Amino acid sequence: MRALVLCIVSCLLLAGIGRAQQLSKEDQDREKKFQEQAAAAKADSAKKYGWSYSMNTGANLTQVSFKDWVQGGENALAYTAFLNGGAALSSECFGWSNSYNLAIGQTRLGDEGIRKTDDEIYFESLLIYKMGVYVNPYASVTMRTQFAKGFKYDNTGIATPVSKFFDPGYLTQSVGVAYQPIQEVKTRFGFAVREILTSSFNAYADDPNTPEVEKSRVDGGFEWVTEAAWGFAENLTLASRLEIFTPATDVHRTLARSDNMITAKVNKYITASLGVQLVNDVTVSPRTQIKQVLAMGFVYAIL
Repeated sequence: MRALVLCIVSCLLLAGIGRAQQLSKEDQDREKKFQEQAAAAKADSAKKYGWSYSMNTGANLTQVSFKDWVQGGENALAYTAFLNGGAALSSECFGWSNSYNLAIGQTRLGDEGIRKTDDEIYFESLLIYKMGVYVNPYASVTMRTQFAKGFKYDNTGIATPVSKFFDPGYLTQSVGVAYQPIQEVKTRFGFAVREILTSSFNAYADDPNTPEVEKSRVDGGFEWVTEAAWGFAENLTLASRLEIFTPATDVHRTLARSDNMITAKVNKYITASLGVQLVNDVTVSPRTQIKQVLAMGFVYAIL
């Protein structure tokens, strides 16, 4: 009888120990899960606020030289240098981003002299008030012009100047609502004021229906800007931007500008890119302007 009692007590003790170990394991799993959830919540709440900076520079160079080449050809030298970047301030209530693109390029073909192939100064400042929803109010300012004189060449090679630094210069101020449906796409729509400033080349701002020659032009209207940035492969990215401005008094003078760039990263410093730019501005030309650039060159991230 005593042996039977001892056996029963031993079984109960072993069962209790096993149950305690089982509960301990469950408690450990439960505690681990709670810790993971707390860490995730802490990571979500501890968002990165403050300033962030970026700056990239690079250059593309093409050179062709001939000597005693019986098949014929022209010596050629072409380059494009660029600098782009920005600074962004993020807080719980608002986001303020500032970006810039600077580019200059020239080419020399045979004895034709040096001609400009690329020239841009672009700056944008965008302030968004965060309401905690997908649609948020914004205010923005953009500026676009160029560094050097621009020329138009006829069939005989005679150059006629058509533009220079801040002649023309384009300024746009707008307010409206911004929407980001997914991480890769941002769009905004609002009321805008667009200014065209000139000094010598007044055709960009002049109204042909008036006897006076206007050196500046101010149009009120509507602005729509959509940007997309998509990394569709490990080393391939697509960046696209569409800008549309419609004057309120003359919708037939709607300006549309599309900038598209596919970039392939060869290694840390070498990239290949294909860019296509389309501009439809009837105040400058009745035809859609198209620019295509295929380049390979050096890129360095300063910040």
